[in-house]
Amino acid sequence: MIASLLIANRGEIACRIIRTARAMGIRTVAVYSDADAKALHVRQADEAVHIGASPARESYLVGEKIIAAAKATGAEAIHPGYGFLSENAEFAQAVIDAGLIWVGPAPASITAMGLKDAAKTLMAEAGVPVTPGYMGENQEPAFLAGRAAEIGYPVLIKAVAGGGGKGMRKVDDAADFADAFASCQREAAASFGNAHVLIEKYIQRPRHIEVQVFGDTHGNIVHLFERDCSLQRRHQKVIEEAPAPGMDEVTRQQLCAAAVRAAKAVDYVGAGTIEFIADASEGLRADRIWFMEMNTRLQVEHPVTEEITGVDLVEWQLHVASGEPLPKKQEELSINGWAMEARLYAEDPATGFLPSIGPLTEFEQPSYCRWESGVEQGDEVTSFYDPMIAKIVLRGEDREEARIDLIQACHQVRCAPVRTNAWFLIRALEHPDFEKGEVTTGLIADNADGLLTPPVPSDACLQAAAEHVIYGNGWTVETVSGLSVPDQPLTGFRLNAPPRSVVALEMNGIRRDIAYDLATYGLLFAPDGQFNEGGAGWFYESGARFDFRPFRAEGSAMGAAGDGTILSPMPGRIIAVEVAEGQAVTKGQKLLTLEAMKMEHSLTAPFDGVVVELNAEEGAQVEVEALLVRIEAIK
Repeated sequence: MIASLLIANRGEIACRIIRTARAMGIRTVAVYSDADAKALHVRQADEAVHIGASPARESYLVGEKIIAAAKATGAEAIHPGYGFLSENAEFAQAVIDAGLIWVGPAPASITAMGLKDAAKTLMAEAGVPVTPGYMGENQEPAFLAGRAAEIGYPVLIKAVAGGGGKGMRKVDDAADFADAFASCQREAAASFGNAHVLIEKYIQRPRHIEVQVFGDTHGNIVHLFERDCSLQRRHQKVIEEAPAPGMDEVTRQQLCAAAVRAAKAVDYVGAGTIEFIADASEGLRADRIWFMEMNTRLQVEHPVTEEITGVDLVEWQLHVASGEPLPKKQEELSINGWAMEARLYAEDPATGFLPSIGPLTEFEQPSYCRWESGVEQGDEVTSFYDPMIAKIVLRGEDREEARIDLIQACHQVRCAPVRTNAWFLIRALEHPDFEKGEVTTGLIADNADGLLTPPVPSDACLQAAAEHVIYGNGWTVETVSGLSVPDQPLTGFRLNAPPRSVVALEMNGIRRDIAYDLATYGLLFAPDGQFNEGGAGWFYESGARFDFRPFRAEGSAMGAAGDGTILSPMPGRIIAVEVAEGQAVTKGQKLLTLEAMKMEHSLTAPFDGVVVELNAEEGAQVEVEALLVRIEAIK
């Protein structure tokens, strides 16, 4: 058995691997960048090595530094986790050439499945069904547009390298093909160093179903059943579950058998995932499920498979990498119960899912779930890496029990001042189609209005906030009633009625005038929250956090609303500028594209106007709240 292990990753997955390695008595070595010097995975490992500056391309993506760290610390093996270098065949080979153990598949297997076009050709030869499309070498825009027309719109343009929804665009009409193709190539080149794309038919009612496979060096390959990852936003998975709802046993056997054939076609060793796309227009049928790609690594959503099978997949990886056979045979594996996983992101759904960065002054996990995270209260979320800060995993005896428990867990998330998508997760879990198990990859986009409308605070929350504003400012019932507080006019006054006052709050950037019943002072049941001096604080309701403070016209967040000033929402790099100074623009027109936290973010015009100031250059790094564009309305 491996005695010492270096984890070539960070965050949640590094902590996850350390936990299993420690339970197995294996010494662990962490690596870290400047931004991660005090990170949780660094604190948990037995030893840690600094490998470079904060950007991943200068640290976690530099294989030479990682191998040098392993040699310097006496580590026998390297576990890549997922992302970063986990599917880089050259790095895997370099690890092996350095005399170290690679916890993953052979480099040849990674290469065979790493490019989606070549992988589909290989799968077709192995008798695994694949989706219609073009996977050739010709990358001329006009040629590809012609092939897209032959396949029939809508089509999907996909980077042949990488994954996670990057370098992927759905195109509904021929007129949009050129822009989508250019965007895909740019994003693919930036993310994977390979701008090559393929085109495939877009399935109208698609479900994303994947099968966990595992192989060893003794020729054994098994499957650990399927997961459903259909609930996605912009091709990024949001909630995953196992098994797949609506999957009958016959279809399951045929699907899992196809996945095993796929793994055998590349002599697969270690943990891998065969991803399929299903046309669910007539339910799940084996003849309407096609191979998409293989991920030659551990998946983010692997915990749901662990929960229904009772298998620790990281432990299996370490046994197999040590040359041992698989701990179980196929007939010894079975499904027990139902599991769901929700990805908790540091992002604000109310602002188009812009990532939220900063210190985690408050960060508390739900009390009765499996909680996978790479941060703790007191840590900081930076702009350098993926915004996922935790995975919330629940297992139930059946699907409904798992769903209800996951909803309750999302209600219990406490995070400030960084914002999270907890309320959005609740909305998705409570959607009627999700409740019935009728989930397609388009559910979120098709129901955006209902899912993305931010929650509003309840009357109880508003009354409690008003009371804390009064209390936090040292006001009393008498001073409020006597109108000694600015912007607090007494309303509805009658000699025989309880005293009432209007308390002006600013809550999540919006002014709210609260009719507060002074007779209830000190008697209200306050929602869960935190309260600071000066009457400011926050409450939690429906998975959302409502920040409040006394309203002051000067310096209010509302003062800048509608003034045409476009500020950078976070630190990042400008990768495209679409306008010029003096140019007329229309509401919603793209002004520029900002790359931050591994994603592209488009900034658009808030109204019709003219660009009177432009402080953005392609390739420039910008800080949060930097003035990028200023627009004046056309009079």
